[in-house]
Amino acid sequence: MRAAIDEFKRYSDAGLIPIELGTDGYPKELEVLVEGVDVIGQIDRRVKFLRRIPIDPMTGEEEWGMRSYQDDWDSTSWGGENVYDVYSLSEGVGLNGVPYTLW
Repeated sequence: MRAAIDEFKRYSDAGLIPIELGTDGYPKELEVLVEGVDVIGQIDRRVKFLRRIPIDPMTGEEEWGMRSYQDDWDSTSWGGENVYDVYSLSEGVGLNGVPYTLW
């Protein structure tokens, strides 16, 4: 998903897709990556960045924690302006001692 978010941002920075006001070129929500967006200047061309929103392997759910570009790097509440980052909502800890939410 991180690669899909980065690719969406790359497209918006290059002027290939419209930038929604207040999103800073990031997707407004995860579903935009699946639904796709129209490419500017190309009739009937829509680019999709994900086939579906993946299941979080740590929780088994299709729910993810999200951060906006405007949020603090360790924020646990989503500001809602855009989707800059995603993280697992699992409360578990990896074998390396790092919580899954920080992976």
